[in-house]
Amino acid sequence: MSVAKRDYYEVLSVTRDCDDQMLKSAYRKLALQYHPDRNPGDHHAEEKFKEAAEAYAVLSDPQKRAAYDRFGHQGLNGMGQGGFQGFDETTFGDFGDILGDLFGDIFGSRGGRRRGPQRGEDIRYDLEISFEDSMRGIAADLQIPRREACSKCQGTGAEPNGGLITCSTCNGRGEVMYQQSFLAIRKTCPSCGGRGKLIRQACTQCRGEGYHRIEKKLKVNIPAGVDTGTRLRLSNEGNPGPPGGQPGDLYVVLRVREHPIFERRENDLHCTLPINVAQAALGAEIDIETLDGPQKIRVPEGTQAGAQFRLRSLGVPHLDSRARGDLYVHLDVQVPKKLTREQRRLFEELRNHLPADNAPHEKGFFQKFRELFG
Repeated sequence: MSVAKRDYYEVLSVTRDCDDQMLKSAYRKLALQYHPDRNPGDHHAEEKFKEAAEAYAVLSDPQKRAAYDRFGHQGLNGMGQGGFQGFDETTFGDFGDILGDLFGDIFGSRGGRRRGPQRGEDIRYDLEISFEDSMRGIAADLQIPRREACSKCQGTGAEPNGGLITCSTCNGRGEVMYQQSFLAIRKTCPSCGGRGKLIRQACTQCRGEGYHRIEKKLKVNIPAGVDTGTRLRLSNEGNPGPPGGQPGDLYVVLRVREHPIFERRENDLHCTLPINVAQAALGAEIDIETLDGPQKIRVPEGTQAGAQFRLRSLGVPHLDSRARGDLYVHLDVQVPKKLTREQRRLFEELRNHLPADNAPHEKGFFQKFRELFG
């Protein structure tokens, strides 16, 4: 007694007017849930996976879907779908895309895409520069340790004339196919590693490695405004790929040394300027050194500790822009720890002429305290 097939739209939990993207999403969800690799030995999961794959095979094909919508399962007789007999390779050519994140080369087929030449490895190079160089930008000369393709064998690792032979395991395809249950699995050839060729006679110059280790001299332009952690990418300056493969990239990762005076906060600079009590009380005109040369700051009378001055456009340059941050100068009013006899006399005289709270026009501290809590 045969069991009636479920409606394909019901199997995938989609509506009859769903589009291709909704179909793919619904099938992917079920395939990931019931795939045999995730459910080893679970016959029920295997049947669910087959059912979902069969439903997707029909509904993703416009001609089969039209026949199914009109006549149901009977409409598929004679169209290669009168029962699930395995994968139709033309219909399931995109299964590798749908499940590629999890299963890689599963569902290999004549309609699938072969893996192209492999790209070479990227290289990281750590470079330390001074704070001043990060502000102005520099052109740095680097010596990068990397691999370079052998000039004799051009990276194949074999003697130029007759050193390579076609891999007999995969017949030069670089991949092998085998059947597992009802799945056609495509894997990288274990004999040649996907190259399709085997070395019969190793290159005498590189001893079969296909490359030499060198130190390549490069000049890299470091723009103004970089900071610790900034990565500069030099395309195609990494290690070479296998024959026919594109080289990787070089990433120069910067570390900026700290400055003894200036502290960077995003694109602004901050520094602390010590002044004495007299300068704070009487005011002063002070020359300071900046990364752009000397600048003059006018300290007004009665300046308090913690006051700051903003010098516009003397901060860090913005990357890829002419704009710059600002320089903030924070004043630190320093009280002398030791006084000469004359200095002590003068301070004592000054103390006698100053009000206790040093703010005669305002309510004193103790008066405010009494008003709040008295």
